[in-house]
Amino acid sequence: MSVVFVAASQLPTTFGVFTMHGFLDEATGREHVVLSLGDIADGAPVLGRVHSECLTGDVLGSLRCDCGPQLEMSLDRIAAAGRGVLVYLRGHEGRGIGFSHKVRAYALQDEGLDTVDANVALGLPVDARSFDCAAEILKHLGVRSVHLLSNNPRKKEELVKAGMPVTRVVPVVPPHNHENVRYLNTKRTRMGHDLPG
Repeated sequence: MSVVFVAASQLPTTFGVFTMHGFLDEATGREHVVLSLGDIADGAPVLGRVHSECLTGDVLGSLRCDCGPQLEMSLDRIAAAGRGVLVYLRGHEGRGIGFSHKVRAYALQDEGLDTVDANVALGLPVDARSFDCAAEILKHLGVRSVHLLSNNPRKKEELVKAGMPVTRVVPVVPPHNHENVRYLNTKRTRMGHDLPG
C-alpha cells in the first residue's frame, strides 16, 4: 500500500479531545483523517469506525442518508468508552462515485429511483469503495483488532481480508426520519446492511 503517515495533533471536539492523524494515499492523492482516543496500540480490541466521506450528510446536515448521525454516534460512543479510533476515508463520496455523480444520482432519486437503481442508470457501480486503505492505516497505528461500529457486513469482510481482524460488529443505527426511510430500506433489502425492518 502507498499510505503514509503525515502528522498528528490534538483536536478538541464537542465529543472530547481526540488525537487527529493525517495520512496520504500516494497512489490516489487522497488525504485521510483518523481520530483516536486513548491507547489503541495496547493489543486489546479497539472500538472503531471506518467512515466514508459524505459531504451532504456529515457537513450539510442532509436528511436523505444516515451518514452524519452515524458519524456523531460513533464519536460519542468512542468518547464514552474512553478509547477508540475513527478512520475517515476521503474520496468515498456517494459510495465512491464522487460528488458530481452523487448529485446526478440524487436527481434520479427525486424522480423515483432508489439509490441502487440511480447509480446503475448512470452506468456507475452500486458501491465503488475499497476499505483496504483503512486496514493499512489501522495497522500503522498499532491496532491489532477492532470492535467495528458498522451496519455494513462488507466493511467487516474487506477489513478481515486486508488483515485487520474484526472481533465483533457493533450496530450504529440512528433514528430514521421521513426523508431517509426508503434509503435505509434499500440498504437493508438490496445491499445487505444489518438494519431493522
